[in-house]
Amino acid sequence: MGSKGRRTPPLVAERRYPAKKAGAKKRAPTRRKSTGTKRRRTRRSGNAVTRFFGGLFRWILRLVWRIGSRLALMGAVVVGLAVFYFYVQLPPVSALLDGRNRGSVTLLDRSGQVFAWRGEQFGGQITAATVAPALKNAVIATEDRRFYSHFGISPRGVAGAIRINLSEGRGPLSGHGGSTITQQTAKLLCLGVAYDPAQWKSEAEYEADCRRTTLARKAKEAVYAMAMEAKYTKDEILTIYLNRAYLGAGARGFEAAAQRYFGKSANQVNASEAAMLAGLLKAPTTYAPTNNLERSRNRANLILGLMQDQGYLTAKQAAIAKANPAELSAAAESRSGGYFADWVMGAGPDFLTRTTTEDVIIRTTFDPRLQKAAEDALKDVFETKVKPGSKAEAAIVVMSADGAVRAMVGGRKTTIGGFNRATMALRQTGSAFKPFVYAAALDLGYTPNATVVDEPYTINVPGSGPYAPENYDRRFHGRVTLTEALQHSYNVPAVKVSESVGRENVRRIAADFGLDSDLALGPALALGASESTLIKMTGAYAGILNGGSSVTPYGLVELRLKGETEPLMGQEGGMGERVISERAARSLVYMMHRAVEAGTGQRAQLPGWQVAGKTGTTSAARDAWFIGFTADYVAGVWMGYDDNTPLSGVTGGGLPAEIWHETMARVHDGLTPRPLPMLVPDRRDTAPGQYPGETYSSGDGNGVERPRETGGDVAERILLEVLGAILGTGRGN
Repeated sequence: MGSKGRRTPPLVAERRYPAKKAGAKKRAPTRRKSTGTKRRRTRRSGNAVTRFFGGLFRWILRLVWRIGSRLALMGAVVVGLAVFYFYVQLPPVSALLDGRNRGSVTLLDRSGQVFAWRGEQFGGQITAATVAPALKNAVIATEDRRFYSHFGISPRGVAGAIRINLSEGRGPLSGHGGSTITQQTAKLLCLGVAYDPAQWKSEAEYEADCRRTTLARKAKEAVYAMAMEAKYTKDEILTIYLNRAYLGAGARGFEAAAQRYFGKSANQVNASEAAMLAGLLKAPTTYAPTNNLERSRNRANLILGLMQDQGYLTAKQAAIAKANPAELSAAAESRSGGYFADWVMGAGPDFLTRTTTEDVIIRTTFDPRLQKAAEDALKDVFETKVKPGSKAEAAIVVMSADGAVRAMVGGRKTTIGGFNRATMALRQTGSAFKPFVYAAALDLGYTPNATVVDEPYTINVPGSGPYAPENYDRRFHGRVTLTEALQHSYNVPAVKVSESVGRENVRRIAADFGLDSDLALGPALALGASESTLIKMTGAYAGILNGGSSVTPYGLVELRLKGETEPLMGQEGGMGERVISERAARSLVYMMHRAVEAGTGQRAQLPGWQVAGKTGTTSAARDAWFIGFTADYVAGVWMGYDDNTPLSGVTGGGLPAEIWHETMARVHDGLTPRPLPMLVPDRRDTAPGQYPGETYSSGDGNGVERPRETGGDVAERILLEVLGAILGTGRGN
């Protein structure tokens, strides 16, 4: 009854979603549905092409990624294996510091100071920890500013180098390399390939191959560099680099270079010296301070600027370094002795000199002061007395009476070696040979005052016909003494004397004095038709000065291995056996003294000093000589053209004598004059040309009047010869 009048409520499902808030706008379901459908249909139908190519592009990218990632993984594995391959082969650091394939030769002068080097010099091991900080910083600032942050290669550096090369019109790998210090060290190690004489024709060819730049080689270099980075610390890599880098003038490593150029250790160089050394890395020969000091200093200033920019130097420190540029050591600055050093290198066996695998020390007879004297004299004469542009050459040798060579100039370019005209050039000797003609006569008993007739003279030479010598002035001078004949360099008397004493005697004496080249067979022997070198001629004159004993010019005193005290070879002097009697030698010194005092060699006179010497001029003036001596030194000068062109207006008594004078004036500066060891003949008014107790024969058919020794003189000479033979001092002492 209670529900009467009420309708039963309809069954309604429970609401699953909350009711909309009042006031919310209601969208017609049909409109929303139809609008969304229309938009979706428009998008699908309007972008079908785009969707196709977009999908294709995404598919290709996925494919490339899959392939690339796998290739990259494979490449990484290959590179890793390659790095590991080199890694296990790399030796300890200590085995890589000395990169030379041959040894070095250090040459010391007569006082024990270094004056030249040959071969590849290695100054000793240095490390990145002990080297001067300025040098370490200079190398890093110059070569690889990111050295301590990269893993052996620098992609940024390579990209920058390629960009620079292309912008400068070169190939991508030509010019700038963008190599790190590690890569440069790898190249210095030749990527682990050792020098094999059986494979390479020479070390130069091997090193050229090591420096080749190809894409494949750069890739191998990068792998090798990464192996080094894995094997060694950064400082160990830098240590290898500092010890192996080539820095010009035969110096391997910064220690050798610092010793070569500055005479100090690389551990002691200052900022300006460090910058100069680091600047050599770009082009060792071009920037070597011994080649062009100013250019080397300009390069060093650039390095100092880099060091300042990178914070290694303050502005004040850089300014001080630039204001006080590096100075060369005395030995490096002089750059002297190149010809001498090359000559001495030939005095020992090749396996201890030119091709040595050891470090060798050679003590020599070289005198830097005398060398400078000779070089300055030659330069002064050519600058003041030879016409500009002349191609004429000259050579000088200075030695002691025992053959110890003190100075040598092999050509006008005095700071370098090369073709040595003092030791290599065989030239006709001309009248410089005449003293040996008179030496033969004097040794046979002639005196300086013996006479000879200067007159027309003809010899019939079998197979050649008549030979008629002429004097230089084309005149004849009648009867003259031997002294006068040599003094004025008369040709006819020289030939007459040679024929009188016998050509074989002249040839023997000349050969015994060291003139052992092919001597002329005919009468022209007396006039110097034979050839010889300047050093042998100077050595022969030294034999006259020392009293008549032969001389072998020498420069090597002692050769030993570095670090050893006992020499492997040595020489104390160059004097050999007696050639002519001491009396003959002293008489010849007198005759040669007259040639300088009043004869053809007057331009060689040295005020306050007694000088003996002889001029020489060959046919057509192709060679001009002056060789002479004081009591202290013998010096020889040759002048001529390398191609045998005749000299214009030059004789031995002209420019060669002046070069000799300028040389010896400097050589004797500060020395006390000493008299020559000469025997002056006693002149008598009644019998000019005789020694006391001497009489003359009427002649020998060649117009030469020869004095006969008295009985006492003969007995004395025989006694001296017997005593000499018994005592082993040679005949005539």
